[in-house]
Amino acid sequence: MTDASLADWLRHLESLHPREIELGLERVGAVARRLELLPVKVPVITVAGTNGKGSVVAVAEAGLLAAGRRPGVYTSPHLQRFNERIRIAGIEADDRGIVEALEAVDAARGETSLTYFEFATLAALWLFRRATVDVLVLEVGLGGRLDAVNIVDPSVAVITRIALDHQQWLGDTREAIAVEKAGILRREAWAVLADPEPTASLREAVEAVGCQALWLGEALGVAESPSQWSGWVQAAEGQRIELPALPRGALLPVNLCAGLQALACLDLLPAAEDLPGLVATLSPPGRRQRRQVDGREWLLDVAHNPEAVEKLREELELSPCEGRTIAVFSSMADKDIPGMIRAAGRAFDAWFLADQPELPRAAAAADIARLLHADGQGMISVSRNLRQALSRARSLLGPADRLVVFGSFTTVGAALDALDRQARKVKA
Repeated sequence: MTDASLADWLRHLESLHPREIELGLERVGAVARRLELLPVKVPVITVAGTNGKGSVVAVAEAGLLAAGRRPGVYTSPHLQRFNERIRIAGIEADDRGIVEALEAVDAARGETSLTYFEFATLAALWLFRRATVDVLVLEVGLGGRLDAVNIVDPSVAVITRIALDHQQWLGDTREAIAVEKAGILRREAWAVLADPEPTASLREAVEAVGCQALWLGEALGVAESPSQWSGWVQAAEGQRIELPALPRGALLPVNLCAGLQALACLDLLPAAEDLPGLVATLSPPGRRQRRQVDGREWLLDVAHNPEAVEKLREELELSPCEGRTIAVFSSMADKDIPGMIRAAGRAFDAWFLADQPELPRAAAAADIARLLHADGQGMISVSRNLRQALSRARSLLGPADRLVVFGSFTTVGAALDALDRQARKVKA
C-alpha cells in the first residue's frame, strides 16, 4: 500500500482477516519473532480484567511519567482516534509513525493472516522498540490467555474486577472467565489481584502458576468515604506502605490502588506527598469524564456491562444533581442490555436511544426501547443516530439537569466528537 494514509491502512486491516476476533498466539507470535520484537528487554506491566483496565493503565502511565520514565503504553479500543491506542512518553503516536509500523508488520507477516487487533499490537511493539522506551504498560484487549498482548511476558500482571462479558469467547461464568484472565500470569513474576470478589478458579490458577501474588484486601487495600479514600500497598521488599488520604475523582479507588501497587512492584511508586496531586489530575477520556456544556453537566462513561453500569449508578447517587438525570444510550447487540437496564435502576428520568447504522454489531434502538418499556422506565426517545439523540437530549436539559452518555466506546466517542465540533465552532 504505497503512500497510503493511516485511514487507508485501517480500512485495509478491517478487510484482511475473515474474522474480527480470532484468539490465539501462534500467528501473532510468529510474526513478532520475525520482527525481532521478542523477548521484550524492559519491565512490562500487563493489565487484564473486565472492568477497570483503562483506569489501572492511566495510573501506571501517570506514575511512570512522574518518575521521569519513558513508558510505552498500549490500550484498546480507542474513542476518537486510533492514535489513542499507542502512546510514547505520554504522547500519542503520529499517523506517519503508525503507518511505518503497519508497513513493517505487513512486510514481515508474509502469508500469515492477522486480525486488526493483532496488527495494532505488533505495530505498537514495533514503535516502542524504535522509540527505546524503558517500561511497557499493555492493556489486554479480550480475555488474557489467548489475547495478542500475551505474547509479551509481564514483569507485573494486574487482574482487575472480573464480570460477565464476551461470554461467547471467554465462557458463561465468572469462574471460567477468571481462568482466561489468569493466562497473563507468569511464574515468579508479580501478580496484582484486584478483584474484590476473586473466584476460586482465580485463586487456583495463581497457586498453580507460582507467581508472587498480591491480593486485594491483603497486600493492598482501600478504605473509602464519599469525598476521599486511603489505603495501602506492598513494597517490592515486602513492607507495607500506607497511602495518604486521596481525593475521589473519576476513577474507582480500587483501580487506583491496583495501579499504584503495580508501580510499587517496580520500585517506582511516587512519594506520598506527590500522590494527591497525581491522583487529582487523573481523568482518562470516557471514564466518568465530566464536561460543562452550555452550563450543563455532562458525564461520559464507557460502561458496557451490568457491573460497570451499577458502578456508574453508584457514582450518580454519590453526587446527585438538583434536577433530572438524562441518559443517552446505545450498545452493541451482543452485550447484556437487559442486565444493564436492571443495573441502572431508576437513576435516569429519561432515556434517549440511538441507532448506529454504521456498526453491524449495534443493537437497534427500537429493541432497547422495548426492553426499557418492559422494565417500567420513564420517558423514552428513539433516534436514527447518535447525533440526533444527543441533539434531542440537549434540548431537554434544564439548568440543574445533567446528561449521562454511556453504553459503549462508540457511544462515548461520538459524544466527544460532537463536543469537539461544537468547541471548534465557538472558537471560529
